[in-house]
Amino acid sequence: MPSNSFTKDDTKWMKKALKLAALGRGHVSPNPLVGCVIVDANGKRIGQGYHERFGKAHAEVNALSSVKDKAMLKGATVYVTLEPCAHVGKTPSCAAALAKLPLKRVVAALKDPNPKVDGEGFSILREAGIEVDSGLLHDEAARQNESFLHYTKTGRPFVVMKMAQTLDGYIAAADGSSQWITGKAARSLVHEWRAGYDAVMVGRNTVLNDNPRLTVRHVEGRQPRRIVVDGPLSLPRNLNVFTDQYEERTIVITHNEQKYRSTADPMLNILDPDGFRGQTLLVNKYEEHSDLEHAMLELGKLGVASVLAEPGSDLARALIRRNLVDKLELFIAPKLLGAGTRSFVGLGIETLQEALQLKNISTTKVGDDLLFSAYF
Repeated sequence: MPSNSFTKDDTKWMKKALKLAALGRGHVSPNPLVGCVIVDANGKRIGQGYHERFGKAHAEVNALSSVKDKAMLKGATVYVTLEPCAHVGKTPSCAAALAKLPLKRVVAALKDPNPKVDGEGFSILREAGIEVDSGLLHDEAARQNESFLHYTKTGRPFVVMKMAQTLDGYIAAADGSSQWITGKAARSLVHEWRAGYDAVMVGRNTVLNDNPRLTVRHVEGRQPRRIVVDGPLSLPRNLNVFTDQYEERTIVITHNEQKYRSTADPMLNILDPDGFRGQTLLVNKYEEHSDLEHAMLELGKLGVASVLAEPGSDLARALIRRNLVDKLELFIAPKLLGAGTRSFVGLGIETLQEALQLKNISTTKVGDDLLFSAYF
């Protein structure tokens, strides 16, 4: 249905469904964020729900469960942010469940690109005599589920690069110090982001120099996995990401096959109670470094659908040069250093015509800092 054919009420209820969907952020991946609102024949909301946890009931099921009087479903309209699933996985088919009800209409924001669905959910509903309209608030829904859509289409995680620099473009001072370039408000926002992404990624130099924890502390939320790119597999094992309470959520990426083989023997962990209890991924070598494209595909196989990269200049350069960054979140602090480590160096760009052009740009004030957001 064309967007101009939807009513104001349609838009109102879909906006509500999108707000509900957002409540699942950080808990449903690699599944999508989905919200659902049910409105009776008189235009009154009689039920709502969202996908709350991976492996648990989907949004439509939760919304139907909230309807106190099932007789009110006759002639009702269901607003859902994503096409109802057509396959049976960890949960039953939502499209099949809806098709059994005396509904008049289902309005969806997006078609599900999952090959197991991909329009089949809509077909099941239409075959049951239920009117189906899709595309309402499509862009908003696509942005909300950008990680899921990207992961489904490519098999690799959606990568957001977070950087913090001074006004003159430095991410660290001449003495190597980088804490804290931004203010407290920006740091709290980053912790909110961490809770919403499947994993946080850093390079070996960041771990070696800063010994970060990469955890969610300033806000409440799920602890993400922690990805450390350690090509030579030589970082000392007394660092926070290898020894704290979230050690098992740490993934190390290396291309050092010889060292990997010597440490991958499960007997070593039995014999050494202090052995690393996280996971080590062996990837191909690319220009004497770990092949990050291969790494992303391997992470995708582990169900990592989104990554928040918090790199130093080396990892940032490597990710950008391999076209692995989908979105940039750049904090610019009102500070001047005049010397130190630059944010973006060594990209191999020599002319203005070769410059990487970002799109869908927005700027936001976060405390005293400016947040520049854009897509590659």
